[in-house]
Amino acid sequence: MDARFDHRSNPVGAKVVKHILSGSKAVWDSTLPAATRHLVEIRISQINGCAVCIDMHAKDAAHAGETSVRLNLVAAWREATVFTDAERAALELTEQGTRIADAAGGVTDEAWANAAEHYDEDQLAALVSLIAIMNAWNRLNVITQQPAGDYQPGQWG
Repeated sequence: MDARFDHRSNPVGAKVVKHILSGSKAVWDSTLPAATRHLVEIRISQINGCAVCIDMHAKDAAHAGETSVRLNLVAAWREATVFTDAERAALELTEQGTRIADAAGGVTDEAWANAAEHYDEDQLAALVSLIAIMNAWNRLNVITQQPAGDYQPGQWG
């Protein structure tokens, strides 16, 4: 598959990417646990069918020490016993925040309260921002058909 468009080579696209990367850096610099961040990135990308992001974030997570068992079970996290209660709360918030159109009421109070039991306000801000940012990345990549498979850990910073 060939990409339809290269955001980085277009002045408007490059400016948008620059601002999204700035938001991403704020999330990376937060106290949200890296393992949680990786799981959320992967799960959102699975839901949205963003192959380039699944490739990137699974490889980055493995490079950071995430186990293949956990990586292979992200899509079926509800039935898996390898995730902590905090990670499960983050994954539930992730799914509801990504599938907004599928749930007429958006994110449930129960999902929010569960996440709030495990994460402080700064971590919640990072988690919500990560969910929004990853959904933006996925849409940019899916719409422009970015190819997957060649990513090397750390390639983009």
